Amino acid sequence: MGAAVKVVIGLVLLAIGLGLFADSVKHFIPGIPQLPWLDSFVTVLMGIIPVFLILLGLLIVWLEVDEIKMEKELKKEEKKGKK
Repeated sequence: MGAAVKVVIGLVLLAIGLGLFADSVKHFIPGIPQLPWLDSFVTVLMGIIPVFLILLGLLIVWLEVDEIKMEKELKKEEKKGKK
C-alpha cells in the first residue's frame, strides 16, 4: 500500500472522528439522532488515566532500578579492570 493511500485513509479517519465529536457538541446532521460521543469519551478517559499513570509509574521505577543496577555493575567492572 502506497504512502498516499495511507495518508488518504488517515484523513478519512480523522474526518470521521472529528465529525463524531462535532455531532456530540452540536447537532449538525438533521434527521439523525444525536449520539453522546463526547460524554462517552470523557468517561473512558476518566477510567483510563489512573491505570495509565500506574503503568507509567511502574515502567519508570523499573527502568530506574535497572539503571541503578547497571551503574553498580559498571563500577564493579571498572574496579576489576584497575586491579
